[in-house]
Amino acid sequence: MGATVAANTDGKAWEGGRRPFGISYGKMMMWFFILSDALTFSGFIAAYGFSRYKYIDAWPIADEVFNHFPFLHGVDAPMYYVALMTFILIFSSVTMVLAVDAGHQMKKNKVIIYMFLTIIGGAIFVGSQAWEWKNFIKGEYGAVKTLSGDIIQFTDADGKRVKMDDFVKAAHIDRTTHQSNEGIWFKSEKQLPKYTMADVTKSFAAHPELRVRIQKLDEKGHKIVLDRDASVAKLAQGVKTVEGANLKENEYGHPLFADFFFFITGFHGFHVFSGVMFNILVFFNVIIGTYERRGHYEMVEKVGLYWHFVDLVWVFVFTFFYLV
Repeated sequence: MGATVAANTDGKAWEGGRRPFGISYGKMMMWFFILSDALTFSGFIAAYGFSRYKYIDAWPIADEVFNHFPFLHGVDAPMYYVALMTFILIFSSVTMVLAVDAGHQMKKNKVIIYMFLTIIGGAIFVGSQAWEWKNFIKGEYGAVKTLSGDIIQFTDADGKRVKMDDFVKAAHIDRTTHQSNEGIWFKSEKQLPKYTMADVTKSFAAHPELRVRIQKLDEKGHKIVLDRDASVAKLAQGVKTVEGANLKENEYGHPLFADFFFFITGFHGFHVFSGVMFNILVFFNVIIGTYERRGHYEMVEKVGLYWHFVDLVWVFVFTFFYLV
């Protein structure tokens, strides 16, 4: 049976220069960039998932880490502010859709309004993320690091977290930072910890209602709280106090959690910040009538594609990093 080839009616199908989907070069390049960036984020999230699975016992509980809300001091609001940030970013994606639609209709004033709302939403998200970083770095409860590198935290008899500031009293003695020339294997100490291990041990002994919580999980998936005698024995293994988080250690659990938090949310935050800058540039071009003179608002559509991408990435980051 012979194959039948459709006849070329105009004789120009193979001459090149045609656009099968009517897409411009600039828009096609934006899609290529989005595809490559999506693969990058996928690799980061996959690495986060493998690391979390490997160190599941020492992985922090997100509800205990991200439980702050601006101007509500001492109020436990797990994930509330992160959820609000997510809503603001998704809403900014809606205003971007409206700006693109207004551009298709050549309605300059509406494009200006919706672009402005998109910029405001992006700026609020970036500022909120910076605020989250500040609280994460500063910490709230404090913890102790043992000789084996484990993080132990403090609770009351009912298992509720207790801040070190609520029971530890610092001894009034002169202290100096450790210098590298004082030992072969030691680095210089940039600043002194708020409390010494002697302060913590003495204060813990004076509060018999306190317990130590380790990073291992029980059969229900909760962190194990030791009894009083086991708590005292575990605290005796402590070598230093830890407050907040950095790239080397953090009070919430395994240090890899902080590494991934800073890297993934920071990388995404850089994308959002860049998107805000792009939107501001396009916004001013809309105001001065650049795209009106061109006869189309394709540039608004291209930055809109980028903006929808960073919004979609955040949905995955929010799901896997904060919720799961």
